[in-house]
Formats: sequence, C-alpha cells, structure tokens
Amino acid sequence: MFYHAASNQYINEGMAFDLNGVQYPSNWLNLTSAEEKTAAGFVEVVTSGLRLDDRFYWVSESLSGNVLTITSTAKDLTALKSQWSAQVKQTAYTILLQSDWMVTKALETSTAVPAAWSTYRAAVRSTAATAIAAINASADVPALQTAVQVTWPNDPNHVEMTDGA
Repeated sequence: MFYHAASNQYINEGMAFDLNGVQYPSNWLNLTSAEEKTAAGFVEVVTSGLRLDDRFYWVSESLSGNVLTITSTAKDLTALKSQWSAQVKQTAYTILLQSDWMVTKALETSTAVPAAWSTYRAAVRSTAATAIAAINASADVPALQTAVQVTWPNDPNHVEMTDGA
C-alpha cells in the first residue's frame, strides 16, 4: 500500500486511481520504479506493531500518514480457557463418536471391544484430559496458545502416507 500525502490517499497495488484529475491504470504502481513513485509523491506504508493470532487477541489497525499501526490486545484469559476447554471436549467427542458403535455392539452382544480400539479410545480421553489440564494451568495467553496445540492419537486403522505411495 502507498500513501500520497498531498491528496491524503491510500492506494493499493493493482488498483486504478485518480490523482489531480489524472487517471492511472491499475498496474501503474507495479510498473513504476521507486524513484518514479517518490517523484509523484508516493511513500510506501510501513507497519508498526505485530498482528497476533486473533483467536487469542483483539487486533485493531489505524492508519496515520504512511504508518499502519497494529495493536494486539490479549483477550480475557478466563474466557479463552473456557472456550478452548470446550473445543478440546468437542474434538474428543467427535473423535470417539466414530467408534462408539463398537462399544454399543459390545454391550448388546456381550462381546469385547477390540483391545487396540479400547486402548485408542482411552488414549483419546487421556489426551483430552491432559490438554484441558494444561489449558487450565496456563498463566497467560502465550502459555495458552502452546497448551491448545493438541496432538491426538491415531486410530488403529490409521495408515501413514508416504511420498510415492
């Protein structure tokens, strides 16, 4: 993005624009040199601040001259913990739902759930419990961001894909 101070206009590359009664095509900024842009009064907009993950931060922007200021403010930690704990529970439920029929069949027919599937289902529940404990133990938003990176176990039928296979 470029800023033209004399007209107080912000112009994105690939955008046609009108400046002092002259119409410029959409590729003008792409085709001109830095010197030509400077001679025409354009300066590139620079960014100040970091855009953090908006799942965890309120992110706002403000333009002043050729400076785009980005402000990232952490969301409420208690609310985030609740939201992410619910997400982990929902994910575990969805994963287990795919094999619930095995448990129902085992109860109805008095047969055992295959051991590999019982182990897998227990691992899913354990993974969820560990993740929720880590979420609840998070002292701040960066710690929470790490805690929500959950690696779920693979089901017994999982086949690793390899290049060329």
